[in-house]
Amino acid sequence: MTVQTWTYILVGITFALYIGIAIWSRAGSTKEFYVAGGGVSPLANGMATAADWMSAASFISMAGIIAFAGYDGSVYLMGWTGGYVLLALLLAPYLRKFGKFTVPDFIGDRYYSNTARIAAVICALLVSFTYVAGQMRGVGLVFSRFLEVDINTGVIIGMIIVLFYAVLGGMKGITYTQVAQYCVLIFAFMVPAIFISIQMTGNPIPQLGMGSTLNDGSGMYLLDKLDGLSTELGFNEYTNGSKSMTDVFMITLALMVGTAGLPHVIVRFFTVKRVKDARKSAGWALLLIAILYTTAPAVSVFARTNMINTVSNKEYSSMPDWFKTWEKTKLIAFDDKNGDGKIQYVADPNKNELTVDRDIMVLANPEIANLPAWVIALVAAGALAAALSTAAGLLLVISSSVSHDLIKKVFNPGITEKGELLTARLSAVVAVVIAGYFGINPPGFVAAVVALAFGLAAASFFPAIVLGIFYKKMNKEGAIAGMVIGISLMLFYMLKFKFGIFDGGKAAVTELQKDWWFGISPEGFGSVAMIVNFVVSIIIMQFTPDPPKNVQEIVEDIRIPSGAGEATGH
Repeated sequence: MTVQTWTYILVGITFALYIGIAIWSRAGSTKEFYVAGGGVSPLANGMATAADWMSAASFISMAGIIAFAGYDGSVYLMGWTGGYVLLALLLAPYLRKFGKFTVPDFIGDRYYSNTARIAAVICALLVSFTYVAGQMRGVGLVFSRFLEVDINTGVIIGMIIVLFYAVLGGMKGITYTQVAQYCVLIFAFMVPAIFISIQMTGNPIPQLGMGSTLNDGSGMYLLDKLDGLSTELGFNEYTNGSKSMTDVFMITLALMVGTAGLPHVIVRFFTVKRVKDARKSAGWALLLIAILYTTAPAVSVFARTNMINTVSNKEYSSMPDWFKTWEKTKLIAFDDKNGDGKIQYVADPNKNELTVDRDIMVLANPEIANLPAWVIALVAAGALAAALSTAAGLLLVISSSVSHDLIKKVFNPGITEKGELLTARLSAVVAVVIAGYFGINPPGFVAAVVALAFGLAAASFFPAIVLGIFYKKMNKEGAIAGMVIGISLMLFYMLKFKFGIFDGGKAAVTELQKDWWFGISPEGFGSVAMIVNFVVSIIIMQFTPDPPKNVQEIVEDIRIPSGAGEATGH
């Protein structure tokens, strides 16, 4: 059977599974819609959290970035993995003990202010829409190549699927769908990695295969081979970085603290019965996430080596079918500048004739390695599972922020549960439409867009949450000022240096790097904005009244050891 036939079969089966789970687990109350009824087991919640966490950026784009950036791409591995540990140990158990459905709900009650709640809702919407733009682009990429429809049609199909199980099932439906999606995505990521590791090095464990010798009899290590290929073409050595240490540190920090402020991940810890279950599910999720995250560098090395060997200085007319198929998607392009019919793939932009969208590397990897059609189709199903699982979690954050935090808590406190549930579902519909627009008109490649979402979360939520848990004297005036200034600063920097809004438009963006403040990229500037948020919050707090005594008591109560909440279920 062809790749397309296999793709229809595997994607059809997985979609039917997701929809079936959504129908089986449809939400009948706001508690089920927002937090799955609060009765999910730690293992199931760990799997759902891992699927929620490992978005299209992790599945599709992270290995692609590492494939092109080499050592510099490790910032995504360090930042995202370290961030999850930070979230699991520092924040999740305490937020679970507080017992609120959403991050804006926590901020609104902790800072005893609807103004703080509204500021948090706006921040949550900005973070979530920026993040979901990357997911919808990932969906469009997969459909464009494997189902041979245009990207716009692919995004619309993805929107319909997500809308169905997110609106019908809410968090309950999403949770059990994400358990299935984790199984699909991890199987889809590991199978081709194992195949290619055996093919190239004879070692079935990709993490070890990456550091092994090639099985071509040369005795050369794979990484040495890739370093040699890279330098021959004028690129940096794969195992050496070109970014400044300052920028590497700032990007890693922004991704770490941004993780700890992501509302769609934090809300997962409200779906378990007890605080200790939140800790257990965090541990399970970290273990399950590590399987993919430790494999991604190996996948990037395999993909980069195979691609260079396949295309560099080869006759265009002799290119295999995968190259011509990807050309149709316009995500890989050949421009024969010297007219010799050969592909010159070099670092010099004036001589380079090949343009490759880094987001295709994981998806094209099995095709480049000439793996069986069913393996290629499996990767497509896994990529869709990764993108759709995170998109669903984000859409739930958006809908609950509007229905629970704005409508119920601010504008219409007397709304019935049925009315609130209807509002949540309508909000999800609107959110899907907006997310679809961003998928059709993406602001960049998947991981870059997602990295900006982490920067926004770092600049806005992280200081407010940390100070809210660990500093009982932090008041509403300080928190609100910090959030507003932090996210405004990040937005300004992002628009100025990523999109060229204030400097002549997108054509000028490549020229803006020399003007970065302190040499820090937009992906890393969230760290600076976060520090500004902390400083502003603490300074404003010094000149404004202390929080009410009952709020200070609540903060102290949050930090009581986790076992104390077992009797009440909090």
